[in-house]
Amino acid sequence: MPRASSVQPRTTQTRASRAASSKRSKAVAVDLLQVLRARIGSQEIPPGAKLRETDLADEFGVPRTRVREVLAGLEQRGLVERIPNRGAVVTRLELSQVFHIYDVREVLEGLCVRMATQNVPNESWQDLLDDFTGRMARLIKEENLDDYIAGYEVFRRRIIDAAANPLLAEMLDSIFEKTQVLIRRIIILPGRAEVGRREHIAVLQAMRRGDADEAERLRRANMRSARAYLERYQRYVL
Repeated sequence: MPRASSVQPRTTQTRASRAASSKRSKAVAVDLLQVLRARIGSQEIPPGAKLRETDLADEFGVPRTRVREVLAGLEQRGLVERIPNRGAVVTRLELSQVFHIYDVREVLEGLCVRMATQNVPNESWQDLLDDFTGRMARLIKEENLDDYIAGYEVFRRRIIDAAANPLLAEMLDSIFEKTQVLIRRIIILPGRAEVGRREHIAVLQAMRRGDADEAERLRRANMRSARAYLERYQRYVL
């Protein structure tokens, strides 16, 4: 009786191994992308800094081809730019660009709040409203702005998730990545955290009532208010 061929199982095993390896490589690339996005957003890697493929490949233990894929992803998000003879450099925003971004952000944030208000039960916002009227006020008085900013980011993410629009979420996240450092700097300007807190309370109160029109109007006004602070203190922020 002839032996069963062992070629097919080895071939199948080889294909499976390659597929698993490809999945692991993609996961590493995604992780690296998230790490670099966070570093750029927090200015751990500052504007104008060069991202060297060899350094990143050595640090994360990945091939340079993977690093190039990640840098391409960062470039698509507007976080880095490719400069001839310099390679990938972290994008530095000009003042005019920042104001243009805030003009767009006003519209998108307003739309996001409208959709979130329409999509979920009114009472869904009560816990955030309680947080901003209680704990967040105490954080400002204690000058604990790191925790205040973390609370603001929870507020922002809850609204984006409730809006349930992947394209809108992608656009807002892209803007947030570009302006995260500016947002943190604006919040620490004299009086801004308390003004912002009151504006957020007004937005949440409208959402709690289920008034999507008013919530959108107030969120857009909140964005204009932040932009006005930026204009007023621009030489200290940029």
